Amino acid sequence: MHVQEWLETVPAVAVYALVGLVIGLESLGIPLPGEIILVSSALLASQHGEIDPVVLGASATAGAIIGDSIGYAIGRKGGRPLLAWLGNKFPKHFSEGHIATAERSFEKWGMWAVFFGRFVALLRIFAGPLAGVLRMPYWKFAIANVLGGILWAGGTTAVIYYVGIVAESWLKRFSWLGLVAAVLVGVTSMLVLKRRAKSAGQNLEAAGEPAP
Repeated sequence: MHVQEWLETVPAVAVYALVGLVIGLESLGIPLPGEIILVSSALLASQHGEIDPVVLGASATAGAIIGDSIGYAIGRKGGRPLLAWLGNKFPKHFSEGHIATAERSFEKWGMWAVFFGRFVALLRIFAGPLAGVLRMPYWKFAIANVLGGILWAGGTTAVIYYVGIVAESWLKRFSWLGLVAAVLVGVTSMLVLKRRAKSAGQNLEAAGEPAP
């Protein structure tokens, strides 16, 4: 059964709880499809009045912030042995290459890696635990965590919700033409946001390189 079809069979409060839980566990360091659940739930909210998009966005944001915070605490306590353990349990996501890449990102970008990492699936899993392992000052982590969580979770919910509203309205008037246009607008918005995050990260990396 498709994710959205399954979500339609459960009450709204269960959708809020599921979104917060899945995103929280993903942010904590467990590879789960948090973005897929969030996007599916936001689209569902645009089609069914029972799901409040504000509550949905708040649940997603809370899950992201709390999950990252727990991941930070676990990483700070577990240290590098934790990364080795995760590598054994989830070799696809926590391979030595992925860990090395993420670590270099953190060393060069600092708190910005936590902030922009929200928009990159792999870094979204790494951000909390790795920030703890590398002993990033908590106040820096907390600021990046809260702002990144609000922008990613709240922003994604808002964009997908309004895309769904527009798609439904246009679909009634222009059939598939309206749906395609609405989806393109939504996808373009998300790609632009992710591209800006990537560009900012590259600029930070370039600024961190020693002058020739």
